[in-house]
Amino acid sequence: MREFVVKRIYDEVVSGDGYRVLADRLWPRGVSRARAGIDLWAKEVTPSAGLRRAFHRAQISFGEFETRYRAELAASGAAAELIARLPPGRITLLTAVKDQEHSHLPVLLAALREQ
Repeated sequence: MREFVVKRIYDEVVSGDGYRVLADRLWPRGVSRARAGIDLWAKEVTPSAGLRRAFHRAQISFGEFETRYRAELAASGAAAELIARLPPGRITLLTAVKDQEHSHLPVLLAALREQ
């Protein structure tokens, strides 16, 4: 059984984080790899560069972003591959985004929980 939580990469590393997965395509500014304390950098489960740019430039709505991102995850099989690589227990998905509610994280979490 896995328990997923989301945390900003800038927050302190604590022992209760469990297995730490960076779920951003770009490395977060100002964070060294040593300080990040990640176990895995899962770039393959993040939105494509084109989709990410379209959403950040407000060219598409969050609903459209979610639909297209889910399609990317389904087509690539990346969410299933990630699940296969994760140990049981607490999984902390790390991100640099400030507005986690309107980012790829809720979509990714739903996809991972469906696996």
